[in-house]
Amino acid sequence: MDVSEAIATRRSVRGFLDRPVDPALLRGIVEKAARAPSGGNLQPWHIYVVGGDELTRLKEIMAQRITEVPRGEEMEYDIYPKTLGEPYASRRFQVGEDMYGRIGIPREDRDARRRWFARNFMFFGAPVALFCYVSRTMGPPQWSDLGMYLENVMLLLREAGLDSCPQECWAMYPKTIGAFLDAPDAQMLFTGMAIGWKDPDDPANTLHAKRVPLAEFAEFRGI
Repeated sequence: MDVSEAIATRRSVRGFLDRPVDPALLRGIVEKAARAPSGGNLQPWHIYVVGGDELTRLKEIMAQRITEVPRGEEMEYDIYPKTLGEPYASRRFQVGEDMYGRIGIPREDRDARRRWFARNFMFFGAPVALFCYVSRTMGPPQWSDLGMYLENVMLLLREAGLDSCPQECWAMYPKTIGAFLDAPDAQMLFTGMAIGWKDPDDPANTLHAKRVPLAEFAEFRGI
């Protein structure tokens, strides 16, 4: 698989097979991804990878937490701007409608949508979870480094035939995840990620999120 194919086939997969992932493969991917660009070579990412019995324990904790605190804990950053203008609000709305359309949940069935969203916190059945933290001393440029690191992870997973789903929803439970991982207070949770083998029969995995045409987001001058 070349880079272009890995980019074209990367999806946010929301249904995984009950099939283990080789720990040595994961270690290699997490290490290789660190060749991501990093301003000043700060390498601000701190990665936790969870599987096996530990992942089972985390899922048990989260099954209780999403019942106790369904709206989450006090968040440490906004996943989306509080006032999301156009065209971004429409794009977010459309991908949500496309997703729920694939799995057959109408907009008015809010209970069903909440139950389906709760599957995020079970990692959609994936056998591996990844959490990305960053030092609280870091600013927006270093957060962009995190994105480049995580993209490397996802493309390397595709090279290995694996899939993933980046999950910023984990920012809803920073205290619970921090306590579970015993993460230092100086570190801040950015995102989680589900990792595993895509279930080809899960209807959620038929979604191919639309991208706007080149002319809508890019300008070329002098070339």
